[in-house]
Amino acid sequence: MIGMDSYDDLPARRVAIASIQAIEAGDRDAWLALFADDAIVADPIGPSPLDPSGRGHRGLDAIGAFYDAVIAQATVRFEIRESYVAGDECANVGTITSTFPDGSAGIVDGVFTYRVDADGNLEALRAFWEFDHMRFEAPGS
Repeated sequence: MIGMDSYDDLPARRVAIASIQAIEAGDRDAWLALFADDAIVADPIGPSPLDPSGRGHRGLDAIGAFYDAVIAQATVRFEIRESYVAGDECANVGTITSTFPDGSAGIVDGVFTYRVDADGNLEALRAFWEFDHMRFEAPGS
């Protein structure tokens, strides 16, 4: 993870950082342990090939299935350029690069938000990015 070391340690940002670290480490169990039972992941928000209904993935089983189908397919790296906390939410502005086993990569720029509940559990992870604007790199680029 690049870019999160200069910000204040606040509860919503702490969970955002833990989420990023778990994803970058490929640690499904650690990532799922961050979520409240009825949490939602919308990545990206709205209909896309990753979520044709556009309703997001609600509950731990659905979030785990999203992890298996999408996140686990690549090595994921985050580069955060800006991070803002307001109340129980953190919004990170940055780039996510997913590198696949064949060396190709998908790159998205966006705003990634994390909302925590009163117990510090992640209750909503929402990713604002446009699927049609994802950039692809060929292996070895």
